[in-house]
Amino acid sequence: MVNIRNPMEQQFAALNIHENGKASPNRYVPPHLRNREGNTATTPENRSPRWDEPSPFRRQKSSGFSNNRWSREREGGRYSGDFGGVRRGHDSQGSWSNGTHIPGSKNAALEQELFGSPDDKDRLSSGINFEKYEDIPVEATGNDVPGPIESFSDSNLDELLLSNIELARYNTPTPVQKHSVTIVGTGRDLMACAQTGSGKTGGFLFPILSECFKTGPVAAESEQSSMGHSFYRPKKAYPTALILAPTRELASQIFEEARKFSYRSWVKPCVAYGGADIGQQKRQIERGCDLLAATPGRLVDLIERGCISLAKIKYLVLDEADRMLDMGFEPQIRRIVEEEDMPSVYGRQTLMFSATFPKDIQMLARDFLKEYIFLSVGRVGSTSENITQRIEYVEDEDKRSVLLDILGSETSSEGNLTLIFVETKRMADALCDFLLYCNTPATCIHGDRTQRERERALGTFRTGKTPIMVATAVAARGLDIPNVTLVINYDLPTDVDEYVHRIGRTGRAGNMGIATSFFNRGNKGIAKQLIEILNEANQEVPEWLKIVSRENNFGRSNSVRGRNHRNNARDFRRANTGNGFGWNSGSNSNGSSWF
Repeated sequence: MVNIRNPMEQQFAALNIHENGKASPNRYVPPHLRNREGNTATTPENRSPRWDEPSPFRRQKSSGFSNNRWSREREGGRYSGDFGGVRRGHDSQGSWSNGTHIPGSKNAALEQELFGSPDDKDRLSSGINFEKYEDIPVEATGNDVPGPIESFSDSNLDELLLSNIELARYNTPTPVQKHSVTIVGTGRDLMACAQTGSGKTGGFLFPILSECFKTGPVAAESEQSSMGHSFYRPKKAYPTALILAPTRELASQIFEEARKFSYRSWVKPCVAYGGADIGQQKRQIERGCDLLAATPGRLVDLIERGCISLAKIKYLVLDEADRMLDMGFEPQIRRIVEEEDMPSVYGRQTLMFSATFPKDIQMLARDFLKEYIFLSVGRVGSTSENITQRIEYVEDEDKRSVLLDILGSETSSEGNLTLIFVETKRMADALCDFLLYCNTPATCIHGDRTQRERERALGTFRTGKTPIMVATAVAARGLDIPNVTLVINYDLPTDVDEYVHRIGRTGRAGNMGIATSFFNRGNKGIAKQLIEILNEANQEVPEWLKIVSRENNFGRSNSVRGRNHRNNARDFRRANTGNGFGWNSGSNSNGSSWF
């Protein structure tokens, strides 16, 4: 009798799936015949993948973000990434129950991402010894100024925060941290002036997070819907802390630090800045936002769209406050602080941090502060010379050749990074193209580049793939990039305060650095202020620079704020009182002499 098979069976028979009643390991096995009893041909290489396993032939479930910018960590089940302009904190979070903070479980993979390997060299312990920080002068002005802490272990910081600080290998508090921890912890407003690279971010994050861990979240009034469903979570976020920054990169950097020190806590940090899809930012913030780092423009957009309420803000921080108040952000900041639902100056704590606080900016900042303490931390390296400043006389037509000579001599060590500052976006692109033409690996960053391009440029620069980065003023403030050993002012700024911020990109947190600036007659407006800065830092002053400065005294200086540079780190209120400075000096029973 002829065995008649259907066409499908004939096709499988032709494939010779079974040999002697058993599946052949070298033969193709269709998915519907795999994993059957007696079938030994199923191997990890040829079996059909499960639904929850990655497959190169199946598109992964999308979370709204580009897969190549996001990576899944199996342990803890969280996603992390930076595409879209909003990044969330971790899902290895603690909780707040019955007035008690319950830390989340530890996550080894997440700790590796946030804090690095324990075997990594502690860059904060390299360079200048931190014991020399004891010699840095510190002045605190105000009523009843609390004394500083001496070490993290002796402070009143929360235990979870102390463990995160230890994981970050921060062994010694910097001068600004020693004072800000107690000032903020006692509920006082603060205006802090400290050199770039002196730990200002930790200066406000440590006390804010510690108090949040201890007191718990502030319940929003609309936590429950009108229908009475207790499980309903409103789409609008009610953050407890708001940190405003002038640039996208600085806001992103603050967020990364907040992720570290809020690890295993109930605090959910988020970041929002322009140049990215606001729809993605909305979806992320709706999932919970307790601490928000943002740029003013994007924050206004999110408020107008009903995504964020400032009604529960307890802490308002303005990082690089002088720039935000002086460089066009004042109307947006006034709207955020005065015209929205943010608590009044007496219902919140306001903290301002920067490396420079001219008198006019201090007077403007008074509108946002109450009985504040002014903290002035002397220049890190004023006696130890951690930043070697060099002023070279170079005409415009000779700058490129001199730049190549410097790059050839100063950047020979592997792992060292060089940051070159120019004045215009067009010059940044042109100089970067020139360096690439000379077979010098370089990238550039400026305001006309897209956010994706800016993040890519910073990423390749941080990792050393492009050890040279050409930048405009967008990278002059707040960026903390390890291993930047050389800063070159290809174009000197017209504002001496901008010069201070630029050279602060190197020599950070006790490390050594070199800052070289190209000077010619076009920069004579800041000659006098440059000499003051060089003398203050015990640097060599070229004789020709003194001659240019004397010649310029016959004309009007081009730098308005630079003329008051000596007072940029002094409390302007001191002129109204005869009291001195000190941790508990300058106090008054009614405080009227200060305001």
